[in-house]
Amino acid sequence: MVDVSYDIFNEIQSGAPCYSWKFPSGCVIQDMGNGQSKVTWVEHVQIFEKYQVNRIFRDLLCGREAYGAKRWIVTLQRMSERNSFSMGTTYPTTHDFKGVFHDPKGIKNTIKVSQRMVKSFFEILSMADKLDFPTSSQPNRGDRISIRKNEEITQPKGFIAIATTSLWLPRSFQDVFNFFEDDKTRNQWDILTGENNVIELDRVLTGTFPANNITIIQPYNMYKEMLVLEEKSINEMGAFLVYAPIELRVITSIVNGCDATKVPILPSGIIISPDGRLSSNRYNTANAQNGSILTVVFQILICDNNNPTSKQQQMETVASVHGVLSATILKIKEALGCSDL
Repeated sequence: MVDVSYDIFNEIQSGAPCYSWKFPSGCVIQDMGNGQSKVTWVEHVQIFEKYQVNRIFRDLLCGREAYGAKRWIVTLQRMSERNSFSMGTTYPTTHDFKGVFHDPKGIKNTIKVSQRMVKSFFEILSMADKLDFPTSSQPNRGDRISIRKNEEITQPKGFIAIATTSLWLPRSFQDVFNFFEDDKTRNQWDILTGENNVIELDRVLTGTFPANNITIIQPYNMYKEMLVLEEKSINEMGAFLVYAPIELRVITSIVNGCDATKVPILPSGIIISPDGRLSSNRYNTANAQNGSILTVVFQILICDNNNPTSKQQQMETVASVHGVLSATILKIKEALGCSDL
């Protein structure tokens, strides 16, 4: 399988600037004859890193972490493992069916819904074809807020605000992930669940490592008919945590095996990756620390399609959502002991 960047030809025709190119790249898959395959991956990418790249991503982009072949291989391994679990070849023998789930069919259905949730989360990160409000409030962060109109049935219909920011933290990505995956510390950062403690109702493993899982959680002291579906994933290249509020009646239908292809989901989440700094550069000083890049993303339904927003309302919404984003980042830095950044 080989592909090449289409922008190479598009730039010649349109004259539009392009700052990254993928030259012939791809993989070779060899059948090993024992039910396994050997995959060799080659990536040939050229990046003009001086253009349109926030400086906190510079080391990650200039090294081999962002576009290297290793990322493709690690991602392929993780997705193959998840697919194996979703096909039911592993988890039915390890799940006790004492919580929310009562049979393998409900687990498979939940895995499918969660996969759609994660896919939707990563699709919105580009913020393409949306009304964009860049709000870089700090030099060490890149805040962006966009408003889009959704008419698809797989998400709540109406105007949706997307708020995202990325920042560098002097902590390893494993330590940062451990903080976010711990239910006991969730009230220290999750404003969207009312900063309440949460209880895990059930868990489905999506990999051999226990931190790779899908959970259904319930925040304390909130509307009891609202739960949260969450998927966590980690490998040596980074981690993510994606979650979305879902009504209890919808969760019940999902775990009972009903059709969930049209269940509206509005995911938010976090992405964590190593900062890409080379070990040779990191350890020339006694005080050098591991670092990571944290990206936080919120999606909030502003109003439905029957009540369109005016320009003034949009600006007020942007200010409000940016306040939620900034408050969340402050809480995260305080909890991780990075308030001075």
